[in-house]
Amino acid sequence: MNPLSTASPAMSTSLLDDFSLEMTGKDVPGLEEAASLIPQGTRVNVTFLGNENLRMRLDAARAVKRLGFVPVPHISARRLGSRADFEQFLAGLRADGTGADVCTIGGDPARPEGPYGDSLSLIESGLLQEHGVRHVSISGYPEGHPAIADKVLWAALRDKNAALAAQRLEGGVITQFGFDVAPVLAWIEQARDHGVTLPIRIGVPGPAGVRRLMTYAARFGVSTSASITKKYGLSITNLMGTAGPDRFLHALADGYAPARHGEVKLHFYTFGGLKATSEWIARFREEALA
Repeated sequence: MNPLSTASPAMSTSLLDDFSLEMTGKDVPGLEEAASLIPQGTRVNVTFLGNENLRMRLDAARAVKRLGFVPVPHISARRLGSRADFEQFLAGLRADGTGADVCTIGGDPARPEGPYGDSLSLIESGLLQEHGVRHVSISGYPEGHPAIADKVLWAALRDKNAALAAQRLEGGVITQFGFDVAPVLAWIEQARDHGVTLPIRIGVPGPAGVRRLMTYAARFGVSTSASITKKYGLSITNLMGTAGPDRFLHALADGYAPARHGEVKLHFYTFGGLKATSEWIARFREEALA
C-alpha cells in the first residue's frame, strides 16, 4: 500500500466494490478474454460511437449479458437521426433482454442529427420506460467541459436529476475521468449541495501507456498539469511508460467521507484494455490487503 496513504486497506479496497467498466462495440474479444477476471454481475457500459452501427451495438450488449455481466448501453442523443432510430435501438435492446439499464449522453456532434439535442430530451421522451428501461445513468464533469459553461452543466445535472425522479426511473451519475482527486471530491460536494442525491460513479482511467492517457486527457479537456501528473504517477519525460490509478485510489480513500459525499463507486475507462484493467484491479486488492 502507498506509504503516504492514511486510509485503511479496507477503505481502499471497498471503493472497488461493485465497480463498473466501459467498452466499445469492437471490444467484445477483449471482454471474452478478460471475463474470468471480472466478477459476475459487473456493470459494463457499451459506448455509442459514430462509426459503429446498430447491429454492432446490439451484438456488444448481447455479449456482455452472455458472459454474465450487466450491459449498460449508451444512447447518444445527438447521434439519433429520428424518433424511429431511438425506438428501434430500444426495441432491439428490449428484445435481447439487454435494455433495463442504459446511459444517456448528449454525444459529440455539434449539431443534432435528429430531434434530440441532449440526454434530458431522451429521459423526458417517455420512450425509455415504454421499452422496459428501469435505470438511467447520466454524465458528470468534475473538471468542466471544454465546450459547455459550468453554469449550464450544473443546470443540466439538476434538471436530469429531477426528470429521473419525475419519470420514476432509478439513476446514477458517471463522471468524466480525471487524474486529481481534489476537484472530484469538491465537485461531488457541490453536486450534493445542488440537491443531486443520485449515486455517483467516479471515472478512473484504467492502466495504460502514459502517451495514450495524455492523448485522451487532451481530447476530453481533462487537466494534465505537471503537478497533477506527478500526483497520478504520469511521467511526461517517459511517454513510453505506463501508469495505473494506484495513487488516485489511495488519495480518494483518504478524502472520501460518506456523510459528505454520499454513495460513491468507481467506473473504469479501459483505455489500456479490459484485461489489463481487470488484472490491475485484482492485483490492487491483493496488495492493499497484504
